[in-house]
Amino acid sequence: MIGVLLRRDLGLLLPGGRGGGSVLPLLFFLAVAMLYPFAVGPDAQLLARTGGGVIWVAALLAAILPLEKLVAGDMEAGVFDQLHLRGVSEELAMAVRLLAHWLAFAPLLLLATLPAAALLGLPGETTRTVLLGLLVGTPGLAAVGLAVAALTATLRGGAALAGLMVIPLAVPILIFGAGALSTTGEGGIALAAAISLGLCAAAPFVAGAAIRSAREG
Repeated sequence: MIGVLLRRDLGLLLPGGRGGGSVLPLLFFLAVAMLYPFAVGPDAQLLARTGGGVIWVAALLAAILPLEKLVAGDMEAGVFDQLHLRGVSEELAMAVRLLAHWLAFAPLLLLATLPAAALLGLPGETTRTVLLGLLVGTPGLAAVGLAVAALTATLRGGAALAGLMVIPLAVPILIFGAGALSTTGEGGIALAAAISLGLCAAAPFVAGAAIRSAREG
């Protein structure tokens, strides 16, 4: 059952799926990397010093874009009700959706980080730190996005509200992930990974409870 759910969710979230895929977040991410040098000028030292943080902010904003269709479409179509009747708990369905959401946007985002780093003139060590931070941080961003998408799926204007809610909740990951760029060692990345792991553990239960509450209400 888990494999069936994962294939279905990936079919919805990957490019070409009903949910619009991950092309728009990827293009947004690259657009930020291309436009930032025009905004601050051609100062190579300034770009190298601030480019890593810009990539983190772009990744956070790109992760917000798919939220509108992450849960709301299936909730309106009664998909979760049908899964419940078949004995699939909301928490399991949301855990699989979390994995599919991460697989749909994070690997492409990590690949896009390489040309983005080149556009910003980041040195190799900084690029490695950014990649490692995004690798451990993007699961947490996906978890926050899923939980918020489920909480706001039945609300009018839920998409705008979801974006406003995700940003403050994702700030701890951003602080420690981007903060690792300005410190020696990998303590910031380790803290970002711990926060991300905790969010991934909690998100299916929060999202599952939100879906169950919407059905019972």
